[in-house]
Amino acid sequence: MSALRSVEEQQARVRAAVRAVGTESVPLAGAAGRVLAEPVRAAADLPPFDNSAMDGFAVRAADVAAASAASPAVVRVVADLPAGTADDPSLAPGEAARIMTGAPTPSDADAVVPFEDTAGGLADSLETAHVLRAPAPGAAIRRRGSDVRAGEIVVPAGTVLGAYQLAAVAAAGHHTVVVARRPRVAVVSTGSELVAPGEPIGRGQIPDSNGTLLAALVTDAGGELVLVERVADTADAVAAVVARALDARADVLVFSGGVSAGAYEPVRAAFEGGGDIEFAKVAMQPGKPQAFGTLPSGALVFGLPGNPVSVAVSFEVFVRPALAAMQGRDPQRALVPLRAATGWRTPPGRRQYLPAVVDLAAGTVAPATAGGSGSHLAGSLARATAWAIVPAEVEAVAAGDVVDVMLGA
Repeated sequence: MSALRSVEEQQARVRAAVRAVGTESVPLAGAAGRVLAEPVRAAADLPPFDNSAMDGFAVRAADVAAASAASPAVVRVVADLPAGTADDPSLAPGEAARIMTGAPTPSDADAVVPFEDTAGGLADSLETAHVLRAPAPGAAIRRRGSDVRAGEIVVPAGTVLGAYQLAAVAAAGHHTVVVARRPRVAVVSTGSELVAPGEPIGRGQIPDSNGTLLAALVTDAGGELVLVERVADTADAVAAVVARALDARADVLVFSGGVSAGAYEPVRAAFEGGGDIEFAKVAMQPGKPQAFGTLPSGALVFGLPGNPVSVAVSFEVFVRPALAAMQGRDPQRALVPLRAATGWRTPPGRRQYLPAVVDLAAGTVAPATAGGSGSHLAGSLARATAWAIVPAEVEAVAAGDVVDVMLGA
């Protein structure tokens, strides 16, 4: 296939093949980072009862309406209400209850006077309080249901559960949530030249950084790693690792390398002509050679180019959105328009994904390295904090040009 396929066409092919994974119920303690599959509704009103927003005195507002520093209003303290109490003392006219933040306000009270607005403050006796400033009716009282009403959605489906969302679920009265199952992913680096990171390197050999890169990207995208291997440049080695991945019940297989048009392309040799996996050239740089398809088991297969920057870009453009969609999560990332701090070259006729650094204070973006979007720049990838995305029809970027930037590289 000689014609270049657009990025959108390749993404559409992936989307059409994606199927949702199942769901499971997990305790809140194990739900961080998971994608909510069913909305969480409040089991009761939040707050569940009227309560004090301040440490002070629960009063009838009319009793202290004339209070001032020059002429304090004196009320008789008839109860002491710490947080956690279930007491609801009766308050006759001219009576008050000392109350702590979070304690239920007495049914007869309609305002809370903070300690700061009394003559004695916290040290005021439990017999009387001298109010120096009149509160408005309802002052410093958190009303029942003012945050969320029972039955209302607290966290919608599709939300990635972080600390704030988990706290909201707990406050809503739940100890478990229904989440999408993590897609099971096998990561395979191809290349007879690859050795494990840290091993001695001989002539013609390089460390396998793609395996480390993809494993981290899969985990960050919510996937569960079931296999991380590297194989030699033979079709038999690829076929064997596919069998191991399927034995591990992989939903997705991600290969790096072996998909181009060279003499030793094991992924192409293993799959091409079988009808299930298609090899295409996509109008992007880096990442032009791509493979994608579905095995009879239903597992998705992604074949990415072997150079590290190409792997990172291809994962971001094709694999990450698929893993997100499988979990019911919005696959789109927001783009931020920033001005180019310097100019750089772009590839003719292909969309450029440039490893970039951003200065949000200045509102600018610049290449992460002098090498531009070279697909081999593994060491320089560490400096990237974003991707600058330049349309295929743009011939060059000049300093000051506005460029779409995808944060989070």
